[in-house]
Amino acid sequence: MTGSSTHLTFPGSQGTPLAAILDLPARPPAAYAVFAHCFTCGKDSHAAARIAKALTAHRIAVLRFDFTGLGQSGGDFASSTFSSNVQDLVRAADHLRDHYTAPSLLIGHSLGGAAVLAATHRIPGVRAVATIAAPAAPDHVVHQFAHHRQEIAQRGEADVTLAGRSFSIRQRFIDDLLAQPQATRIRTLDAALLVLHAPTDQVVDVDNARQIFETARHPKSYVSLPGADHLLSNRADAQYAAAVLAAWASRYTPAPADAPRTRPGH
Repeated sequence: MTGSSTHLTFPGSQGTPLAAILDLPARPPAAYAVFAHCFTCGKDSHAAARIAKALTAHRIAVLRFDFTGLGQSGGDFASSTFSSNVQDLVRAADHLRDHYTAPSLLIGHSLGGAAVLAATHRIPGVRAVATIAAPAAPDHVVHQFAHHRQEIAQRGEADVTLAGRSFSIRQRFIDDLLAQPQATRIRTLDAALLVLHAPTDQVVDVDNARQIFETARHPKSYVSLPGADHLLSNRADAQYAAAVLAAWASRYTPAPADAPRTRPGH
């Protein structure tokens, strides 16, 4: 039995529509999750798509979406910030709550991992949070355009090439990253935490995983992803992460017999 995928939209933090895909299992979901993609990536990235679809085999429905100004979502990326990304996440959870079932699980990849840690306290009902290759602090991404910092400071913005694409980065984006109280959020996280990280990650050093894990309170778990790269480009690595994540999340999500069903018409 195979599941299905539904394309949908919902209003984002800037009032523009955000494009999303809801991957559903073949049987009624045992839980719903929201997946936050990596910096300047999208809902169709290898990690997002493969992990979401793999989780449906474990009866977890996953909503993955493009942040404002990325992929098929509306809005202007240059006007977005980490804080607006967090608000996009909250809007995604609101959409599930209003039309399906409130998410009990949040999953974030790279900067998306930092975003789910920041959004958890604003989403009622979240019982478990998983980060994949996440930085301990959101401002970690600044190093990706460090050589443009002077230009950004002088002009207020600069065009930066990331993963072969050009993005406009503004000073307000950097200021917002630097102002995030991430350690406090992790320390007061009112949900179970799973930290997944590759020991040889060349983009976000594995020491970030140590910082997140040591800052968080129990219940918390850490799983190494040996041999994986930052983007989980290898399908086997994404499937392994999904299998571990599903087994771990089963402790914090409803049993299949108690699985919530979607409302008629959805």
